[in-house]
Amino acid sequence: MNIADEDHPKKQKIAECSPSDDALLIIQITDPHLRKEEDGKLLGMNTRSSLDAVLQLVKQNHTTPDAVIATGDLAQDGSSEAYRCFEEKLSGFDCPVYWFTGNHDNRETMKDVAGTNGALEKVVRMGEWQFVFLDSLLDGEVHGHLSDTELQLLDDALSERPDLHSLVSFHHHPVDIDCKWLDAIGLKNRDQLLSIIDRHANVRGLVWGHIHQEIDAVRKGVRLLASPSTCVQFLPKSESFAVDNLAPGYRWLQLKADGSINTGVERADHIEFLVDYTSKGY
Repeated sequence: MNIADEDHPKKQKIAECSPSDDALLIIQITDPHLRKEEDGKLLGMNTRSSLDAVLQLVKQNHTTPDAVIATGDLAQDGSSEAYRCFEEKLSGFDCPVYWFTGNHDNRETMKDVAGTNGALEKVVRMGEWQFVFLDSLLDGEVHGHLSDTELQLLDDALSERPDLHSLVSFHHHPVDIDCKWLDAIGLKNRDQLLSIIDRHANVRGLVWGHIHQEIDAVRKGVRLLASPSTCVQFLPKSESFAVDNLAPGYRWLQLKADGSINTGVERADHIEFLVDYTSKGY
């Protein structure tokens, strides 16, 4: 547990937004792993260039999203330059953009760069939907942990508005994905999270990053969704670290007023990209 987060949370400010239509269009991007250097790479791939390619694809396919959520590992090195770069690249969207941390991020640096731009809102209500964004970063560790403060925030938000369909998002995966090395570095206190989810009938989906691959499953009526990284992809069902040959991508979600979710993944197959397939880690 992060000792700094043990105190009971203050009353959470709620961001209220107006949807553009009855169905909300949400774009998820995740794990860009930007570095301070313009030519910064991850496993041989220039992560700024790959992010540009994915964002170009988003704007081509989905011109008017209601929100963009960025589900962690925005920076590989936790540098202010990486977060400023990310902020600038996402500034072209005419909608709110929400961020939170992954295990490679620096929480304080991210806060310093985001400032008061609204990117770090924790609870957002839009039309018939509520979004709860959680911080699963455990300083100094690759695996994830949700502090008591984060879990209480989630329980409170779900309790306060049982009439709203809810989408809960964080970085680390809360279920095993049949990938041995990744399952060892998922969300360690997943049982605490899932017990809260199970108590609230208004949760429609859990959305995360971290695993650099696509997941679309259902657990007790709740949609479980993970998405491609905007850079390198990891090979599904692998025993040890392995890189996939699929292109960078993003997920779109159409959230309907009745609580149903339509979703899909798009990949930047139109670009050429270099990846070091021989790497044993990153």
